[in-house]
Amino acid sequence: MRVCLLASGSKGNSLFIEMDGTRILVDAGLSAREIVRRLAVIGVDAADLDGLFISHEHVDHVRGVGVLARKYRVPVYVSYPTHRAVHEGIRDSSVIEFESGYSFGFRDLLIDPFPITHDACDPVGFTVESRDGKVGVATDLGTATRLVADKLKGCRVLILESNHDEDMLMGGPYPWHLKQRIKSRHGHLSNGDSAALLADVLHPGLEGLFLAHLSEVNNDPNVAREVTVNLLAAQTTCSPRLIVGDQYHPSETLIL
Repeated sequence: MRVCLLASGSKGNSLFIEMDGTRILVDAGLSAREIVRRLAVIGVDAADLDGLFISHEHVDHVRGVGVLARKYRVPVYVSYPTHRAVHEGIRDSSVIEFESGYSFGFRDLLIDPFPITHDACDPVGFTVESRDGKVGVATDLGTATRLVADKLKGCRVLILESNHDEDMLMGGPYPWHLKQRIKSRHGHLSNGDSAALLADVLHPGLEGLFLAHLSEVNNDPNVAREVTVNLLAAQTTCSPRLIVGDQYHPSETLIL
């Protein structure tokens, strides 16, 4: 199993997962050229990608999807409502629609797209499971519902949003309406919200934890890391490797 956040933040997001010989991307929010370059940095040829899975239609998650899919003939998996929202951008690509809330097989993987709360037409998180274990992805959600926590239980690797520090957000330069949107049930998880979700899904088999979608304006990687480290230090259930995503460089690649 290999997992790497190729990019994570408000300017572009993309996650690489390799499990049981299958290589996929969750989102492609950078230019196709930059995604190809970052894949090469971690030793992956874009031509070897098997599938591209889309969480929602915001540009920081779909910017490079169309070009990447067409150039490398990578099939795009997307929910029907999100497909309608991004149709022009992925025209002439190989598109397979899924329904949020219903799992499906992809090669030797089981993909489970589950609904999350965000200001998009049909946003989803994912779990990706094989005989190697399960990876859970939950970013761009305003609140961690009971369903989200249930879906993320039992994961070997977690990618969790840790978007903002609440004090930095409220004291920062964003206009009030944008602060309210970020704090809302359809916005983004704070560092504290992320830690609370993590506390709810800790188990002995958790080996890797990525903090994702950190705001450059309303967060600090050291602050986000400290909140999570403090939570992990207060328990004895597991000791996962902690990796904080970055907007401008691929993260450390977790190899299990």
